[in-house]
Amino acid sequence: MITVRFSVRPGQGELDDFDFGDMVWEGERGRVVSAGHVPDQGVMIHLSVALLLHQLGPLLSGKRRTLSYTGIGSSFRLDFRRDGKGFVSVASKGAPVARVRFEGLARAVLRAAEEFTENDLARLPADSGVRSDCLTAVREFHAAVGA
Repeated sequence: MITVRFSVRPGQGELDDFDFGDMVWEGERGRVVSAGHVPDQGVMIHLSVALLLHQLGPLLSGKRRTLSYTGIGSSFRLDFRRDGKGFVSVASKGAPVARVRFEGLARAVLRAAEEFTENDLARLPADSGVRSDCLTAVREFHAAVGA
């Protein structure tokens, strides 16, 4: 089991395409959060969510076996390793977070991305290029993994 959350950091003023935010990944083996580090590991959240979805799709569909993901504007990093038994291991800087079935990871990431688009991304202007890119990434991820 794994849970994933994406959020915009408060106190940045009017929402912007390049707002910083945080990611939380929690599994049976550990927890990793982009907030609370020195130096700061907050990510340009809208862009980073879209990038994550674009990069995870090929891993979950079987086209890739590994992925090292780094949030945009940050040193926040996640490493994903797919095995031949239907599982993906998630770690950060060598510390394990979870080992989950492909489908479970896909559902958790998709749920987090959809909640993010409904709550935070929806507040960006309708003509925002980043908003459009992120919404497209969610649709493509959903189609790619069939979650």
